[in-house]
Amino acid sequence: MAGDSDTRVENHAENECVNRQPFLIGVSGGTASGKSSVCEKIMELLGQNKIDHHQRQVAILSQDSFYRVLTPEQKAKAQKGQFNFDHPDAFDNELIVKTLLEILEGKTVEIPVYDFITHSRSKEESVTVYPADVVLFEGILTFYYQEIRDLFQMKLFVDTDPDTRLSRRVLRDINERGRDLEQVLTQYITFVKPAFEEFCLPTKKYADVIIPRGADNLVAINLIVQHIQDILNGGLNKRQNGYLNGCDTPRQHKASESSSRPH
Repeated sequence: MAGDSDTRVENHAENECVNRQPFLIGVSGGTASGKSSVCEKIMELLGQNKIDHHQRQVAILSQDSFYRVLTPEQKAKAQKGQFNFDHPDAFDNELIVKTLLEILEGKTVEIPVYDFITHSRSKEESVTVYPADVVLFEGILTFYYQEIRDLFQMKLFVDTDPDTRLSRRVLRDINERGRDLEQVLTQYITFVKPAFEEFCLPTKKYADVIIPRGADNLVAINLIVQHIQDILNGGLNKRQNGYLNGCDTPRQHKASESSSRPH
């Protein structure tokens, strides 16, 4: 009986270590404002970009991975640059909520892979994200829906000059997504700019920290990194305490894994 009781205590201690809730950070801002660059800079300054995927404490997710599966009619419009990808309804918000809740529960999740050239979600490929201490979720409409917005413990808004954002988008869409200049500019004037003003910009008021100039603003990013380091150090102390209380090392190490690995 004593042995069974000891096993239950050890299992309970293990579960407490494994089920630590990660710190969720939302990162929003207009198209090509530098959201991804800010997230990558945070990873770099934390030294997480040089660590093996299985040992990372910080993971990055993009709202772009969660575009809805288009109907044939919508896909035909998208090929002509006539579909509004900057509207809130363009995203699979139910899947976003489900994924973020599973992340908060400390689960390993599968993230869809979206092809911006064919405007379709891959049926054969996904990205595995392992449990992490800190998870950054970036996207143009990250704060639009309250159900999603309320899941973030910290909210950042990347505020970049509109001309800079347009020039970046033109270069990105031509070089990475195979589009011509006329199509990019038409889509920007018809959909992107109006959607930013109607749906994205008003969510700036929900941000805890506004980052002008994006990844170039090292003062703001360093302050954020310091806060994240405090969180990570707190998590490390909890893991060490858990180890002293009987959590075995393999399970303890597994709880801090984070990775984005394509299948």
